[in-house]
Amino acid sequence: MSRFVGKTIVVTGSGKQKGLGQGILQRFADEGANCVVSDLAIDAEAEAVAEELRGRGAKVATIACDVSDAAQCAALVDQSVAAFGAVDVFVNNAGIGFMMKPMLEVDPKDWATVIAVNLSGAFYCTQAAAKAMIAGGKGGRIINIASQAAKTGFPHLPAYVSSKHGMIGLTRATALELGGHGITVNAVCPNHVTTGLGAQQNEYFSKLLGFETVEAYLANMSAKNPMGRPGLPSDTAAACAWLASDDAFYVTGEAINVSGGEEMH
Repeated sequence: MSRFVGKTIVVTGSGKQKGLGQGILQRFADEGANCVVSDLAIDAEAEAVAEELRGRGAKVATIACDVSDAAQCAALVDQSVAAFGAVDVFVNNAGIGFMMKPMLEVDPKDWATVIAVNLSGAFYCTQAAAKAMIAGGKGGRIINIASQAAKTGFPHLPAYVSSKHGMIGLTRATALELGGHGITVNAVCPNHVTTGLGAQQNEYFSKLLGFETVEAYLANMSAKNPMGRPGLPSDTAAACAWLASDDAFYVTGEAINVSGGEEMH
């Protein structure tokens, strides 16, 4: 398919191999989009992600951005427009959730860091992307990568769960204001995906829940899922591609579960 030829997609937190961000960009590259790889630093791993996308035929730019810094978020959008002429799809994917502790032991600094990246970062980027889309006059699509943790509470992740619940509120509030400009804002809520972040969570929760091995923990997780497996980056990428397509032009303010039936509200 070539639904996104001539379109430009920016994905924050996309510089890690086997991550959700890479998976999303791969799907859009395969459908003809120009791709912006962005992460905290453009290191060798991020460059490898970019090169793999070029191998799929995509035009690719790499731009460093700390999403907890509003000025850097604005610069990310400005540089993307300079590189490709517009930002048509912006995906707020950058996030951290490795600070796993009981609520009573959470350091306020760790709480602030998670909120700054996961929630404030999504706001800063949404604001910057929306301004560029309005200036371009062609509308656009903003997609927030939330989580099953945006719908359901999980122990030992108070900041992460709070930030993802907040992302749904951000999605709904901004959808109301941006719809008149032809900009849709939606969230995708995946269940557990074993990315780099997911692997850290596997290690922590397998021990917390008393499993002898990570493999046993993952097997139990799969057994409880109606579809019989955890999520894959390609599952989230497919949802993003639909939300960015013309077929979803009348869908906004939604928080769509991509969980194999594990999350149903």
